[in-house]
Amino acid sequence: MEKMKAKPKTGSLQHSIKSHFWLYLMIIPGVLYMIVFNYFPMGGLVMAFQDFSPYNGDSAIGAFIHSPFVGLSVFKKFFTGPDFLRLLKNTLSISIASLIFYFPMPIILALLLNEIKNIAFKRIAQTMVYIPHFISMVIVASLTLQLFSTTDGIVYHWLTLIFGRNNAPDFMSNPKLFVPMLIGQSMWKETGYGTIIFLAALSGVDVQLYEAAEVDGANRWQKMWHITLPAIRSTIVIMLILKVGSILNTGYEQIFLMQNSMNRAVSEVFDTYIYTKGVVQGNYSLATAAGMFKSIVSMIMVLGANKLAQLFGESGFY
Repeated sequence: MEKMKAKPKTGSLQHSIKSHFWLYLMIIPGVLYMIVFNYFPMGGLVMAFQDFSPYNGDSAIGAFIHSPFVGLSVFKKFFTGPDFLRLLKNTLSISIASLIFYFPMPIILALLLNEIKNIAFKRIAQTMVYIPHFISMVIVASLTLQLFSTTDGIVYHWLTLIFGRNNAPDFMSNPKLFVPMLIGQSMWKETGYGTIIFLAALSGVDVQLYEAAEVDGANRWQKMWHITLPAIRSTIVIMLILKVGSILNTGYEQIFLMQNSMNRAVSEVFDTYIYTKGVVQGNYSLATAAGMFKSIVSMIMVLGANKLAQLFGESGFY
């Protein structure tokens, strides 16, 4: 008598693949993308522990093989060098200012848009505030230059009429105004688009809660404070965790476009430092060490912020 084939156990990986074969087939391109573009390049982190030079071998792999290992000396050079503290200070200044002034703006705008009762006007307003997100940062930097240029900038011209030519602030070259300029650009460009996730969370709030609060005599401010904000609190916490996790990622493109010789002392951050050392000067080991430091700090910040959120009773990111 021919033996019957054993059926895969329910809950096993084999049973799951057999039951959802087409779903597993659909995720293959995404998995391959992650492996090729996210995990495979992580092998290059070995450069942080080498005196790496692309000329040490006949090929890319040969350069890794023939470059001598130097242990943690590259990290020691990076941490004890004259640039580290300045880079850390500049990066944290921009990130903390962004966290304080920019992060709440999408939440506030989402709450204001949620209060609009006219559907047609609400859709037009949402569309208008979304548009700046799709404008290239190169164009944003060019517009900023055209507006605040000391030669023909219209905003600078208005400021000279108010404060006088000798007292008008020079936004493009004054180091003290560099961070406010960046935050202002980010607010104008990304605040509207950042409201999408909060408006999506607000759409799930039960309307009956507002009706019950109105019956109890609550005004708009009280309904917003006691119903709307608690309803999107978990979403705010998750976005805050992600923001804290990227505290050393200030964005290369925006800073590079706004950087000049007059504000370089406050505009040089880890992202521009990695580009300068790695791409311009060819010091791949030092640039890799700086990038690895950023990644480790980001991971620690995400884990710490997530754990802190859980201690305060929130679900956290995972």
